[in-house]
Amino acid sequence: MTASDQPITYASAGVDVHAGDRAVELMKESVRRATRPEVLGGLGGFAGMFDASVLKGMQRPVLATSTDGVGTKVAIAQAMDVHDTIGQDLVGMVVDDIVVSGAEPLFMTDYIACGKVVPERIAAIVSGIARGCELAGVALVGGETAEHPGLLGPEEYDVAGAATGVVEHGEVLGPHLVEKTDVIIALPSSGLHSNGYSLVRRVFGAAGWDWDRHVDELGRTLGEECLEPTRIYTKPLLELIRAQVGLHALSHVTGGGLAANLARVLPRGLCGVVDRNWTPPAIFQLVQELGRVPQADLEQTLNMGVGFVAIVSAHNAPRAMGVLAEHGIEAWPIGEVIDAADVPEIGEPLVQGAKGVDGGSVQMTGSYLGWSI
Repeated sequence: MTASDQPITYASAGVDVHAGDRAVELMKESVRRATRPEVLGGLGGFAGMFDASVLKGMQRPVLATSTDGVGTKVAIAQAMDVHDTIGQDLVGMVVDDIVVSGAEPLFMTDYIACGKVVPERIAAIVSGIARGCELAGVALVGGETAEHPGLLGPEEYDVAGAATGVVEHGEVLGPHLVEKTDVIIALPSSGLHSNGYSLVRRVFGAAGWDWDRHVDELGRTLGEECLEPTRIYTKPLLELIRAQVGLHALSHVTGGGLAANLARVLPRGLCGVVDRNWTPPAIFQLVQELGRVPQADLEQTLNMGVGFVAIVSAHNAPRAMGVLAEHGIEAWPIGEVIDAADVPEIGEPLVQGAKGVDGGSVQMTGSYLGWSI
C-alpha cells in the first residue's frame, strides 16, 4: 500500500461543500415564493413538513404521488447554457400526472445531481422549479443537490422530482366513469414539452443544425423553441373539476404520445376515436420532414400539439371548453368514445395496452390540417 504524497480532501476529490451552501443562499428567494399556508418550517431542514390537518375535513382522503424527470431535454439546456426553464418542465411532468386522478397537488421536492456545483447554475434551475410550483399552486418544501465528480462532467446535471396530492375517494377520476358517447377534448401543448428529445436531438444532429440556428418557420432559434417550458395545466384543470361539468377522465400526453396515453384512461370494451383535426405547431412538422420520421413513430413519441386530454359527457362538452377558455386554455373536441365493436374498418391501427394497462383502445383518423404525411 502506497500513501498519497499529498493529503486528500473532499474538495480535492471534486466536491465543494461551500459552493453548495452558496447555491442554497441564491435559491432562497425563489423557494419562498413557491409555498402554501400549510408548509411548516423553512429551507434547510432535513425534511419538508406539511400540515396535514387540512385533510381532516375530508371524508376519505386519498393521497396521490408521482415522480419524474425531464429526460434528455437537459442536454439542450446545458448546450445553450440556459438553465432557468428546465425546472418548470420538471414541475409540469410531475404535478400534472397527479391531476389526472382528480387530485390537487400539494407539495413537491426536487433532486439535482451534477458533476460540479456552480451556485448560479443551481440557483437558476431551482428558480424554474419554484416558478413552476407557483403556476401549479404547489409548495416546494425541500430538495437535494448532489455533486458527483467522476460520474458526471463539470457541465452536466440531471433533475428529478416528486410530488404528493390528495383527492376525495368518491371524486377520483378514471376509466370507471367513462361512458359511450363521451366527448374527447384536446388541450393544446406549448410545444414539445419534455418527451421525445432523444428523437428530436438525433434529427437535428443528423442534419447538422446548431441550437443557435434561427429558423423562420419557428420565428426564433431552434434552441429557444426546444427549450420552451412545458405548459402546466394544474390550476385550469382543478377549476374544471370544481365546475362539475361531467368530467370523467383526464390524460396527460407524455411519453408514448396521445393515443397510448388516452388508452390508459379508457375502460375495456370502449374505444376513443380521435380525428386529427388540428395543425400541430411548426416544430413537429420540422422534425418529421427533416428526419423523414414515419408518422406512426412520430405519434408514439411526441405530443403533436396536444398536451392533455379531457373526457366529458357529451352534453357538457361546450361548458367544459368554456371553463377552460376562462382560464387561458383554448380547448377543442377531437373525438368521441364508442363501443369497441363499432370501430370502423378504415385501415388505421388500434392502440391499446399502453404501459401495462389492460384498458380500452384508441383509433386515430384523418390527417393533420395542412400536412402532407
